[in-house]
Amino acid sequence: MQFGIGVSAHINNWEIIQYAESLGYERAWVGDSQMIWSDCYAVLALAAQNTSRIQIGTGVAITGTRIAPVTAHSIASINALAPGRTFLGLGTGHTAMRVMGQNSMRVKAFREYLGVVRALLDGEAVDYTYEGRTREIQFLHRERRFLNLDDRIPIYVAANGPRALAAAGEYGDGFITVGGEPDVFAPKLEQIRAGASAAGRTLPADFHTAFITTSCVLAPGERLTDDRVIDETGSWVGCELHFFYEVWKDNGRDDTLIPEHFKDVWPDYLARVEAMSLPEDARFRQIHDGHLVYLQPEERKYVTPDAIANGCLVGEPDQIIEHVRRLEASGIREIALWPPMDCERKVLADFAEHVMPAFR
Repeated sequence: MQFGIGVSAHINNWEIIQYAESLGYERAWVGDSQMIWSDCYAVLALAAQNTSRIQIGTGVAITGTRIAPVTAHSIASINALAPGRTFLGLGTGHTAMRVMGQNSMRVKAFREYLGVVRALLDGEAVDYTYEGRTREIQFLHRERRFLNLDDRIPIYVAANGPRALAAAGEYGDGFITVGGEPDVFAPKLEQIRAGASAAGRTLPADFHTAFITTSCVLAPGERLTDDRVIDETGSWVGCELHFFYEVWKDNGRDDTLIPEHFKDVWPDYLARVEAMSLPEDARFRQIHDGHLVYLQPEERKYVTPDAIANGCLVGEPDQIIEHVRRLEASGIREIALWPPMDCERKVLADFAEHVMPAFR
């Protein structure tokens, strides 16, 4: 089992990547969401210059906000700074698109995007269509080392739906997901394998599987209702709540899509959304406020023990270790922790001290 961190892309957050490296974390996923954070590639460039071992990459780069050749050249530029320890996470866009009131990229276009980026990063010529005009493109000036394509850059696909999972099987070197419990994760992995098979591909033995969540290591006697626990897990629970709201809204307000741990608070949360000060077509700016950075104070009441227990790795050290072993047995190779910015160092240090040694 490997352990990574998720990074809200503040321009100074290369320091938390440097700190995570000192604690023994193997990978840092830097988020890409242009309306709420700094530019992810600027953060990655600084991290590349200030670290030496940790794998660094996008967590995940959003296909709808940059054309494929730009994404390929950006990550290949980082690879010139951190050769052989750079990766590219790619996704269709949740907050990056939602906070502009737009939808994420459709899977057909996403699949084409993946194909173009993979070919360019492999140094190949590939057909690329821009505004209806298709031309063959390829990176030039390879000998001058503007980019590093010689150290292969793996692509890790963010996927949950069946078509995106199939695309991960066709083009990905791995995938990252939320919802990593074995009963949820195993069917996803089967859909990835099926997508690979349909493309005439066999998944490599080192196909990477990552699960993003957060953690809170409890001391004896601590409870999930304690303020410290809510402080350290609340931004993740809030992020999940906002995600399920968008899924619910996009699927005809289907209440069956809401997980059990949110059902008790769901009517109150819907009332909160309806009472927001912005009109419905601008409300996305309030819904996603604080995304993975902090918990909106008005939403603290939704961070219930059930929501924490079902969305986070929480418990005393032996309990978390047992939980991680169960995830590992299901096929997950990495757990990436994304704590709120105000608690980052403590959450990462607690996990590194009390959990990670059991897997070393």
